Amino acid sequence: MAKLSTCCVVLLSLVALCRGQSEEDEYCTTASNQLMCLKMTQDRTDEGDPITTEQGQPIGDIANSKTSGARGPSLIEDPLLLKELAKFDRERIPERVVHAKGAGAYGKLSITTNFLERYSKAAVFRNGASSPLFLRFSQVAGELGSQDTIRDVRGFAIKVKSTEGIWDLVGNNLPVFFIRDARLFPSFIHSQKRNPQTHIRDPNMVWDFLTLRNESTLMVLHLYSDLGTPASYRKMNGFGVHTFKLVDSQGNYVFARFNFRVDQELRNMTAAEAMEMAGRNPDYLLQDLYENIAQRNYPSWTFTAQILTPQQANTLRFNPFDPTKIWFTDEIPEYEVGKLILNENHNNYFAEVEQSAFDPANMPPGIEPSPDKLLQGRLFSYLDTQYYRLGVNFNHLPVNRPLNTVVANSYRDGHMIYDNDGGMPNYNPNSFMKASPIPQYKESAYNLDDVVVDRHEPPNDNFFQAVYLYESFSETDKDHLAENLATDLRNVFPFIRERALQNFEAVSSDLVNRLQRML
Repeated sequence: MAKLSTCCVVLLSLVALCRGQSEEDEYCTTASNQLMCLKMTQDRTDEGDPITTEQGQPIGDIANSKTSGARGPSLIEDPLLLKELAKFDRERIPERVVHAKGAGAYGKLSITTNFLERYSKAAVFRNGASSPLFLRFSQVAGELGSQDTIRDVRGFAIKVKSTEGIWDLVGNNLPVFFIRDARLFPSFIHSQKRNPQTHIRDPNMVWDFLTLRNESTLMVLHLYSDLGTPASYRKMNGFGVHTFKLVDSQGNYVFARFNFRVDQELRNMTAAEAMEMAGRNPDYLLQDLYENIAQRNYPSWTFTAQILTPQQANTLRFNPFDPTKIWFTDEIPEYEVGKLILNENHNNYFAEVEQSAFDPANMPPGIEPSPDKLLQGRLFSYLDTQYYRLGVNFNHLPVNRPLNTVVANSYRDGHMIYDNDGGMPNYNPNSFMKASPIPQYKESAYNLDDVVVDRHEPPNDNFFQAVYLYESFSETDKDHLAENLATDLRNVFPFIRERALQNFEAVSSDLVNRLQRML
């Protein structure tokens, strides 16, 4: 296929020369061919231009952040990461760059076991604790006016208001993600959005990126199965996706992942059902959630956790801080922790759902980030986005405000400020308040590698979990997966389609055979 694609490009070029470029000009007037036209232009040059920063400095690595050691956290001294994220956060106003269209509701998180008390000092995890929350469901790539039932990842973002501040767990309805390094997040989202020249959605962009980053294969299988078209926000699971660190009062720590298993029937639509519903009711998922809560048919989820000790983390076959990998429950057991229930609708969609703002860096004492490089980038990017989208005082909005009766800090003024925090001085330390730092709330210490691994991408098996997932599918699931993939792959350039088939060959020759028959 690749040779055939190359021949087509050469043939088009020769025909264009013979006919005064008219054939190529005509070919390039079709929006879906824009990227191939760019490639044809590039192919006529001797060599490509380097990728550069906005200031013109050539870049030597576009895919990896600077880290402390092979598995260590990202470093603030990485200007390329910060520039990439900061510029990306400011691309759209006022709509969210991602997760633009969503639905939300209020509820509570009730802890019904003492399982997490053993590992974390966080008050939100104490047996018997009941914390109010706001949960926002959303589409990742969809725009404000998009149809609810299109194939997309669904956001599952929870703002839990505990007695020790806010805990924002910003997850999805699928257990993994497409990439493992935040450096690639802006490019990944760009590939899912509209072509910047034609302003048309371009499957070549989507599949070009996905096939060049085959760590996405496991997520692609999830997304292109029927899990990519849930039948209801009330009937899908939620996953924290990232690995977090839990710390007890003595400073001991373990690693954890958080999951929310739906108590209602887990139900998805087929591609045909989703398309039909998109035409009949583009706001179906939003309406379904609102009406069921209004009718007191309150949806609920079982809150579970998986725990991994630092010693176990060093012996796993894969990097446990890699969000493109599943923690299999037969290897890392899943324990019930409590219940999440939604029982109250919003009164004003814009004020409460649209202006709800989530930040993965919001963690009460006892919950901390792991060296997950995608999470490390989100710790900066989400807050930066909210400052840009809503202004520096978005935490004063009722939906985002913590439970604390007193919030003592040095933050003042800025856009839309309306109080002075009770006349407290705007500097610390000071002699006029009793508030002071409390040592027991300090973050935990942990060891880092003593070398900085610059732009390190270790060897990684990006396919073995995808093999397990595909083998777990029923024949019907495999048929639907192949049909959904083929529908997209028919519309991409041959050389990209061939690269996709090569990636899927590493998963299953059966999947490739099904795709080839359909293509």
